[in-house]
Amino acid sequence: MSPVPRNEDGIPRTRTVLTPPPGGAPREERWAGANEAKAEKLGVRSLKRQAAAQGLELRHSDSGYSLIDSARKPVSGDNMTLTEVESWLGRV
Repeated sequence: MSPVPRNEDGIPRTRTVLTPPPGGAPREERWAGANEAKAEKLGVRSLKRQAAAQGLELRHSDSGYSLIDSARKPVSGDNMTLTEVESWLGRV
């Protein structure tokens, strides 16, 4: 199916509606996932700033997060979740 051309004053343009590829998630599901990813990204940035204010560095690996001091030694347990990191930074 070809788009219907619009011939008004100026440059002729066409309008088409983009459809998701076969097997793709509906639009509503993608927006929610994007919002959650953005919230997590902003949370990580906030925790990095809090850690830096205390002279620490927040690092991420496949197994979780850890806090590293200036001597490059972990000051907390490895494999921490963001919630655990936040509570640990709140205690110090």
